[in-house]
Amino acid sequence: MNGTDWPSPAANLLSVEAEVKETLAATGIDVPSLVTGGNTAATLPLPLAALVSLTITFKMDKNSESLNGIAGLALETAAAGSPWPSTPIVAALWAQKVRRWHDFIIFASARTVFRQDKYAVSQLLRSCFAAALGSINTIMPRLTVHGGVGALLGRCYPSHSSPGGTSPVAPGLVYLRIYRGMYDIRFVTEEILTLVVETARDLAATGMNGEYSGQSIKNVQRLKSHQLSLANALARVKQASSLGASLLCITGGSGLVQMLYQETLPTWFLSGNGTKPKTAGSASALEGYAIAHFSFLCGVCSWGVNASSFSKRRAQVVGIHMDFMARAMEGKISLGCEHTTWRAYVLGFLAMIVSCVPNWISEVNIETLKRLATELRWWHEPELSIALLERGGLRAMSAAADLV
Repeated sequence: MNGTDWPSPAANLLSVEAEVKETLAATGIDVPSLVTGGNTAATLPLPLAALVSLTITFKMDKNSESLNGIAGLALETAAAGSPWPSTPIVAALWAQKVRRWHDFIIFASARTVFRQDKYAVSQLLRSCFAAALGSINTIMPRLTVHGGVGALLGRCYPSHSSPGGTSPVAPGLVYLRIYRGMYDIRFVTEEILTLVVETARDLAATGMNGEYSGQSIKNVQRLKSHQLSLANALARVKQASSLGASLLCITGGSGLVQMLYQETLPTWFLSGNGTKPKTAGSASALEGYAIAHFSFLCGVCSWGVNASSFSKRRAQVVGIHMDFMARAMEGKISLGCEHTTWRAYVLGFLAMIVSCVPNWISEVNIETLKRLATELRWWHEPELSIALLERGGLRAMSAAADLV
């Protein structure tokens, strides 16, 4: 590929790399080490170079569209698995051959960055939350501030011919195109949990405490205003946890959900991960409810509500998690998080299971249910305690009668 016998990527390699970086930046991803430097000649691994040499000679007509589709996917997969900057080199060659595919080629090149950089995936997840919830992030100023599905899944491909420069691709669409190609997805669980918790903290600080900091509620009007603010914060928390559960389930399915219940959540509560000192009670409670709603939705989306092929795994995972909750409530485990956060999580999670998926409770060991019910009584939650045992079926009736 010296430019004589074959096309040379040197003619537009730097511009392709710059456009890839610009596309990522417009979507909220900053990858400062993307552009290659120095005078080193651009090279490709031999198998990839052979594939490029073969496919670049194809005719671009309607009769060969299906063959081009197969070859294009093979090129993208092979380039993504090769050392950087293999993908920009392939893109630079094909951009010279088919100029009308320029925007698609740049977008395909940008997608491969996420296969090799976990930090880029973390930034993309943050952009998804910022877009869906309507918040403004300093690295994504051109995304709509109104949020919702339109901002999350709006535009398919970037346009480099728009008057204002590169128009951003909707971060949700980018994630839908890249998650299947990520080699390591285990870190996504904690990343999403962190974003859900951060959302709850931000809402508690700005939507609840921030508006009334240093002020006393002296009349009914201010009290009603505060209640509306709390209701709005809860609605936004549900929106964030729903988005987080959706992203987690499409990324790793039941495997990541099982990891969430058995590893990520216990570690989070034991270590007090990200706990801020002197957090207001309302903020801690909102944080606990956000985690409860998120974990509950993950389980429902992955394992279903009624009996299914996942029932055996669901019973095992939920049983282990509820046993962890019982031991922590009994004081046998020392938690690192605030008690208000833990209490809100336990009450929120159990209340949602009792109300929405009672079949889960019937699959849990009866001794675990009795221990949970007893500790709920000590927490002055007799109604939830009785309801939990009622959903346990006939085997829990004697325990329920003892508590009444």
